[in-house]
Amino acid sequence: MTLPLAVAWALIVWLLNGLWQLQLWPQMACYAASVYLLIELSNQNALLRIRSRMVTSMFILLSATSPFLFSQFTSGFVQLCFVIALLPLFQAYQQPQATGTLFYAFLSISVASLARVEVLCYVPLLWLLTATQLHALSWRSWLASLIGLLTPYWFVFFWLLSPFGMTEGGGIDLTPLADHFTRIADLQPSAMRLTLPHVLSIAATVLLATAGALHFWQYSYEDKIRIRLLYGFFSVMTAASLLMAVLMPSLYDVLMPIAFVTASPLVAHVMTFTSSRLSNILFLLSIVLLMAIAVVNTLQPPLG
Repeated sequence: MTLPLAVAWALIVWLLNGLWQLQLWPQMACYAASVYLLIELSNQNALLRIRSRMVTSMFILLSATSPFLFSQFTSGFVQLCFVIALLPLFQAYQQPQATGTLFYAFLSISVASLARVEVLCYVPLLWLLTATQLHALSWRSWLASLIGLLTPYWFVFFWLLSPFGMTEGGGIDLTPLADHFTRIADLQPSAMRLTLPHVLSIAATVLLATAGALHFWQYSYEDKIRIRLLYGFFSVMTAASLLMAVLMPSLYDVLMPIAFVTASPLVAHVMTFTSSRLSNILFLLSIVLLMAIAVVNTLQPPLG
């Protein structure tokens, strides 16, 4: 009953945060699509050794701890594109010549960067993890991923050169494209402080993801080598996202949606494969904690 209850809880949180009043239907569509694709990702890759919907359930509960992000379409869009990218990326496991799958994976990342160019900061890390965890990077597949990254920007570039993208005087203005990439060059640790809602969501994710990672690596011998490598991918991505969210709070709306995706399998693993009396109590307390944070952050969203 965990997944139906999690979905019901998410619907309540969405309604309390303006789903109906603010007409957040596009954002809700991105969120629902991410939930569905996470189910597919978990099934295709057998992230849990038993048939379980715990990965998706944990994603729903973790995402609900930051309900103030629901109104931001770019957050949901980036999250959806990242989940879409994981599907072909994981299919490339141990296939260094899988140029097509890496093309589509990095194409999805590039599409996300059209909304928030800061997503491109993940690209070097994704290349590294593709080589070390997925064993799927050769010079040909790397070139295919690079072409995937460039493809959306080729369309943008030619749009700006077309009559539709010209200025009123008939001139060519590439300033929007230049300004878009300038935002990456300006990235640096932010002086902006984390507010209480941010801290609560990050702290809960760190606590549960750390517990999940430690539990997985303690019992990793029970899983196949492929699953160990995928969980290594999730661990590194989660740690990187959370660290950047602490150092650059201004990018919270980009980093945390991705952290929720990659932390979910880690949390789901410890929730699924522990069955002692103490672990059952901790499971219920974790659910209550996540729900309590969602309520607090609904009542007291961050300013700005």
